[in-house]
This record gives sequence, C-alpha cells and structure tokens, in this order.
Amino acid sequence: MPSAQPVGQPVPADGRLPEEALAGLGEQPLGIYVHVPFCRVRCGYCDFNTYTVPELGGHGATVDTFADAALAEIRLARQVLGERAPKVQTVFVGGGTPTMLPPQDLVRVLDGIRGQFGLVDGAEVTTEANPDTITPGVAARLAAGGFTRVSLGMQSVVPHVLATLERTHDPANIRTAVEAVKAAGLQVSLDLIYGTPGESLEDWRASLEAVLDLEPDHVSAYALVVEDGTKLAAQVRRGSVQMPDDDDEAEKYELAERVLGGAGYGWYEISNWSREVEGRCRHNENYWRGADWWGIGPGAHSHVGGVRWWNVKHPAPYAERVASGVSPGAGREVLTAEQRHDEEVLLGIRLVEGLDLSLVHGRGRAAVAGLIADGLIDGRGALGGRAVLTVRGRLLADTVVHRLLET
Repeated sequence: MPSAQPVGQPVPADGRLPEEALAGLGEQPLGIYVHVPFCRVRCGYCDFNTYTVPELGGHGATVDTFADAALAEIRLARQVLGERAPKVQTVFVGGGTPTMLPPQDLVRVLDGIRGQFGLVDGAEVTTEANPDTITPGVAARLAAGGFTRVSLGMQSVVPHVLATLERTHDPANIRTAVEAVKAAGLQVSLDLIYGTPGESLEDWRASLEAVLDLEPDHVSAYALVVEDGTKLAAQVRRGSVQMPDDDDEAEKYELAERVLGGAGYGWYEISNWSREVEGRCRHNENYWRGADWWGIGPGAHSHVGGVRWWNVKHPAPYAERVASGVSPGAGREVLTAEQRHDEEVLLGIRLVEGLDLSLVHGRGRAAVAGLIADGLIDGRGALGGRAVLTVRGRLLADTVVHRLLET
C-alpha cells in the first residue's frame, strides 16, 4: 500500500504561500509534476500513491474525471503563484500509469498548464508509460499535443524477473513501444530496476544489452528497494523471497556503468545516463538543483521558495477539494536555512558536475582528503573546487554525504 505521509503544518484553504517564498519566483526554473495515480495492477514492490480501478469503486478522481480535477488544481496553482509566476520549463507526468488516461486527456492537462502559465520555447514535456499502453496512434497524439519525451517502464526483459516484480507488460512490446515513440519524433527514456530477487548477473546483462539494441536517448537504472507495507516486504519477512546482498547490487551497478558507458551513455546523476546532454531529463535535474515545482494530483509533492507541501493522498478527497476551490494540501513545512543547505549537499553530490566545495564547512571540509584517499571522491575534481563522485563513491553516496555534513 502507499507509504505514509509526513506530518506538517496545516495548509491554508486557499493554498496561499508566505510572501518570502514568492519573492524569488523566476530566479529558479519552474516545473510542473502531474501525478496520475492509476494502475491496472499494483506491483508487489511498489509503495507509490497508486490505486487500481476496483479499489476506487468509481468515486473521486477516476480515470474518466482525473483531467478535470487536475485542471482545477492547475488554476489554483496559477492563483497562488500570481503574476510573478514564470513560464514553465518542464512538465513531467508520472504515476501510476499515466497512459491509462486517453492521450487526449493528457494533452488537455498540458493545454491547461500552457494556458495558465505558458511554456518556454523548447520546454521539456515527459510522460511515463507502460510499454503495453503505447501504440503508434497514442504516440502521434502525444507528439501533436506538445509532449517531447516518453519514459517507458521497461524494468527488465527477463520474464521471470518481470514476474517477480509483478510487472504485467509483455517484453516483446518494449521494442514496439520504442519504435512507435521514435516514429512520432519523441525522445525515448527507458527505466530499469536491478537487484530483483532471483535476478542473476547474466539476467541483468541481458536487460542492459537489450537497452543498447533499442538505442534510447536516456536510461535510468534503480536498485530495487523493499519498502515497508508492500507485498514484497511481507514476502521477504516471511522468508519466501530472499533479497540479494549489497555486493550483488554493487556488481550490477558497476556492470551498468561499464555497459552503458562503453556504448557512449554518460552518467549525469547516480542512476541516470544519456547519450547527449540534450537527452538528460531536465525536469529531474531541476529537482536535484533545488528549483521550484508544483505537484498536481493526489499525494503530489511541491516546492516553492523553501516551502514544501504535499497533497491529500486519496483521489476522492483530492477531487472534492479541488472541485470546491479548496487547496488539496494535506501539510507543509518551511525549510530552515540549515535544511536547505543539507539538501543542497545531499542532492548536488549526486550530479556529474559535482558539489561546489565552498558549500562544505567544518569537519566536512576536513573529511574531503580522506574521501579522496578512500577512492570515493575524484582528486582532480577536488583540486578544481568540486567534489565529484567516483564509481565507488556513487555506490557509497550516503556515506559521502554523511561525512561532508559533519560539523
């Protein structure tokens, strides 16, 4: 089931933000995230805020009514951000399975963002998709409506791995979907998961080689995390499923770096590779750089000017609130200067450009030499004033962050 939300301060009914949060609007890129919370089947490893149609019982923001609810929140966002709101640079539609919605509804939502905020020239507009939901007609409709990228949930090409993950797509449809997306003139991103119980190193190699054969613009590869409350967590707790160890995860990450890097895909964030700079996911880069974004939809999170908030999770109360002109925000927090600094270090170290060492103070600054000696930070980068992770450092990024934040 979806994970629990944090506890925060109440959100005003009209969603208004403190003046100090709005003062810097336009100094950072503005992105819009749209969370479509519907899936045909709930995968056993997933703790995202998603619901199957039978679970909803036809109430609230259903597949048929979601676009109208999202458009209502987009109008609210425009009212809250006011005249100082800049044009939107990136839009990312995630889930769930956004392509459970008809393509015309996805385009309606994008049109609503365009109408309320405007899009910059060359805006990046992405939707996630299950490979089984993408046809040439769907891809063409998305492209005509202004989408520029499709991120396909490939996960693996090995049937027994997909079965363990409870992914329902046919591996053969991955190629069909990629070809449809490319034919429509859209960029292609493929998402992979490694470290599934029962996945061998050769299974993982097969998925990586299949990716190279498909020649996407972008690849994401994430280690499987067992989240409390999921079906997979219960299976692990009972002993019916055994998770691989940390060495297996490290070996698979290193293989991904060798295979993808050898084929011309450069890493730009710990779990992300692209063939060209233009192929990077600019929306996610803005997250890692602490920019502003508004999250539309049930359970979506937002951040503007150091204020972070999150919407009610269930589609029914979400739809009721936005239909009444009331903010769907369930809680929020105003980040302190220390929290903002810590997040800047935590996120900035993940990027290929590395972290500006002027942000590191006290014992953290003194720890840099040791991190270089341990092979976690590149020495040449440090001489240039930036902490850049080595491959080993990427595997131990949490350790690096902990040492850099020592005071």
